[in-house]
Amino acid sequence: MKEIDIIVPCYNEEEGIEYFYQTVKQLVSEIKNYAFTFIFVNDGSVDGTLCKLRSLAGKDSAVKYLSFSRNFGKEAAMYAGLEYSSGDYAVIMDADLQDDPLLLTEMTKAMEEGYDCCATRRMDRKGEPRIRSWFARRFYRLMNRFTDVELIDGARDYRMMTRQMVQAILKVRERERFSKGIFGWVGFRYKWLEYTNRERVYGTTKWSFWSLFRYAVGGIVAFSTMPLKLFMALGGGISVCALLFMMYKIIKTLVLGVDVPGYASIVVLITFLGGMNLFATGMVGLYLGNVYSEVKKRPIYILRESNFDERKEKQ
Repeated sequence: MKEIDIIVPCYNEEEGIEYFYQTVKQLVSEIKNYAFTFIFVNDGSVDGTLCKLRSLAGKDSAVKYLSFSRNFGKEAAMYAGLEYSSGDYAVIMDADLQDDPLLLTEMTKAMEEGYDCCATRRMDRKGEPRIRSWFARRFYRLMNRFTDVELIDGARDYRMMTRQMVQAILKVRERERFSKGIFGWVGFRYKWLEYTNRERVYGTTKWSFWSLFRYAVGGIVAFSTMPLKLFMALGGGISVCALLFMMYKIIKTLVLGVDVPGYASIVVLITFLGGMNLFATGMVGLYLGNVYSEVKKRPIYILRESNFDERKEKQ
């Protein structure tokens, strides 16, 4: 019998964590020849999520939990769950049941067919604000154009992976993590399952527009140096234009005499070039900030409490 670990990042999920557990537990009990373990990762919740997890763990030995010392973010929670996972396969699921548990059966079949990863993607973005959906689609296009990592539009973190793939992901110990890019970067054989978007069963999303925007920018910076190359090309183009304009002004002055000063054009040029300089400097600063974060080598997360056997931790 093969073992499957279900990794569930949790942040303020007190309202529905038990319902999630009961729903998924009932479903996986019907999947033959597989033993399932739940690994809940409490990402610094400020409600009663941890108490709920302690209660579930006390009733079911197949429930394990990790609790962070503070909120480190979903990326850190996923990494911690994978690090403590020891099953033949690992699954990442959201606790709000937007990830359809019924797909677990299809995922196990894909693993039996020899795939290394069975991942899910949404066919639509029903229920999302239109502006968010528009920016999301533009982001995927930019990433696929600027990087060598293929990102599937609508891809979710919800996926089942082999132990070999999990180990490959754990070798990527970046502090500023963008897991969707890391999943693609490590490679392996994929099978995609498509499904229509599901509404959250309870609660509200923890992701605001600006947090998603910062996440997207972090993904671009983590997997592409194209913005730096674009600004280098733009700077070279502006320099060539400036040189041609200078030659034009010199020739015009020699032929027609001294021209009347154009204050408006000077102000426009200075403002434009100053803005471009500041924007380019800020882009370089993002890359330097990532380097600064990496060289400090701070831990990706800090664990405050867990019910794992110490002998099995991070094996």
